[in-house]
Amino acid sequence: MSLLPFFLQYSWVIPLAPLVGFLINGLGIFLGLPYAKSKKFSGFIACLAIFVAFVFAVGVFYNLMGLPAEERSVTRYLYTWLASGNLKADAAFLIDPLSSVMMLIITGVGFLIHVYSTGYMAEDPSYPRFFTYLNLFCFAMLLLVMGDNIFMLFIGWEG
Repeated sequence: MSLLPFFLQYSWVIPLAPLVGFLINGLGIFLGLPYAKSKKFSGFIACLAIFVAFVFAVGVFYNLMGLPAEERSVTRYLYTWLASGNLKADAAFLIDPLSSVMMLIITGVGFLIHVYSTGYMAEDPSYPRFFTYLNLFCFAMLLLVMGDNIFMLFIGWEG
């Protein structure tokens, strides 16, 4: 059991939420499920996903600023991604004041873009696909700023 505050323990939810939104909408489109054609459903899932990420980003920022200054850098290891000789690449997230502010910007502005786009894209036939890609973009940007090493940064950059 970790002694970290709740939101820092579950900081992995921040990039996971837009990924889940992408998967729900994307698999629905790919498999031709009836809900995937519903503009209201795909927009709701996308907005909900980025809103959950925003709530957790606010919590992470609040928890991080509550720590003493020398403890405001937290690394959350997910698993060892690559190990070869002396080279070890972990799938890990680095949470520090800079990355937490960037998470707030990505999720906060991303949520506003999602909400605005529900009206702006209302008549577009590619509405569900747009929201699928918008969630994927937010996921990639969050990986970019939360990555602990160059490999995670590269995955976010290429996403």
